[in-house]
Amino acid sequence: MRYKVQHRTEYEYDDRVTNSFGVAYIRPRVLPWQQVHESSVTIEPVPDDSSRDLDYYGNAVTYFQVTEPHELLGIYGASEVEVSAPVYDEARLAIPWEQARVAGRPEIADAWQAQDFQLASPLVDISEATFAYGAESFTPGRPIGEAVTDLMHRIYADFTYEQGSTTVKTTVAEVLANREGVCQDFAHLTLACLRSHGLAGRYVSGYLSTFPPPGKERVFGADASHAWAACWIPDGGWLAVDPTNNQWANDRYITVAWGRDYRDVPPVKGIIFSEAKNSTLKVMVDVAPLD
Repeated sequence: MRYKVQHRTEYEYDDRVTNSFGVAYIRPRVLPWQQVHESSVTIEPVPDDSSRDLDYYGNAVTYFQVTEPHELLGIYGASEVEVSAPVYDEARLAIPWEQARVAGRPEIADAWQAQDFQLASPLVDISEATFAYGAESFTPGRPIGEAVTDLMHRIYADFTYEQGSTTVKTTVAEVLANREGVCQDFAHLTLACLRSHGLAGRYVSGYLSTFPPPGKERVFGADASHAWAACWIPDGGWLAVDPTNNQWANDRYITVAWGRDYRDVPPVKGIIFSEAKNSTLKVMVDVAPLD
């Protein structure tokens, strides 16, 4: 599938901002199953300084500084991306989950890349509660692919998607207690369960192509940023699962960035210098199929 992706983020302030430093993760990654044909980021007002780079995890990142006084800051991304469904080695997915732990696997070529993702991170706590919840899926000797998929199914069944029920600071413990959240919360819970059992799991940020209701036309800008999780499979890549929609990531999923949790790869983050007391954030995402 080929898509045109547009991502608009606008911050409006009630007083002038005299200096704004920002970091944007809105350019999709180039991956074996994802080709990026075009990608651009535009900042308004025009930055005095901007650059494009790859971060520690290989994500495409845009840095910028705006010193022109402004009350509206706009970050606009546009990309054309071609995506295929990831292909997994069934034999690797069939290994017992205990053999998929990162520790003690130096003979696996990409094990070093998974080390960070087996540890607790600011938004992914490892606790007795996450171990206990995950243990119902990670029974002794169960194939890793089956166990991870079962965990995804259970989170989908046990938790309610409720827009506005959480914030970017919500903890996994709060999600477990309240049994509700949004995509980033369910991704964090998945990661906490994986890491509690010694498995490596990374947070994936991107977009999901959605379909309009039957009989309705597609509405421009009705899409949103999305988040899911991926579990490291020794010599088998990363199994990407979406507990919000109860499915493996396929050719409708556009990968932008990955990290330990949301804090590593928010669409936009930064620091401003201003006397402003209040601000308004507006985000518009559109994922339009081109095929």
